[in-house]
Amino acid sequence: DERLAAEVYAWQDKLLPLTARVASQVPVPSLWRRIELALDAASSPSSAARPAPRPVPWWQRLGLWQGLSGAAVAGSLAMGMVLVQRMNAPEPARYLAVLQSPDAGATGWLVEIQAGRQLKLVPVTESPAVPEGRTLQFWTKPQGASAPTSLGLVTVGKTVELPVSQLPAVEAQQLFEITLEPPGGSPIGRPTGPILFVGRTVRL
Repeated sequence: DERLAAEVYAWQDKLLPLTARVASQVPVPSLWRRIELALDAASSPSSAARPAPRPVPWWQRLGLWQGLSGAAVAGSLAMGMVLVQRMNAPEPARYLAVLQSPDAGATGWLVEIQAGRQLKLVPVTESPAVPEGRTLQFWTKPQGASAPTSLGLVTVGKTVELPVSQLPAVEAQQLFEITLEPPGGSPIGRPTGPILFVGRTVRL
């Protein structure tokens, strides 16, 4: 049957490369015996008079295990492709800003940013105590922005973590600063007190 033969060859071309990715398995002896009996029955002139062979239990059918093996191989290939894509994906850009006091140049905080993920404001030295009735506020201002954006209040000695989605932008030379403000923060949406620490980001 030429049509059947063509289909067989087509499936061989599709499935044969998969055999190079899995270890070969030795069929159980009973499988070969059943194949021989089936071939003998089909080729014998008196095969029509012979009783039909007993049905093979579903868990012993070769086609079932071939299908399961093929599905497992296909799943492994798909997972491998996903892992390769992740390995080849570029790492998100990372930025660092060193915040220093404008007068003495002492480093007080570090700003660490991973694009698309998270910002960390990390204290690196023991900051002076905040005067009673005042609070620290964290700001950022991208290049070209008309005004800074508040990123919330800061507690001395505490790390601040923010999702990057709260920032107006993430870029090199972006300004970050900490100012001294009234309780609850600036009442006008922009810094009102002195700048205690300031710095700009550099891309790592």
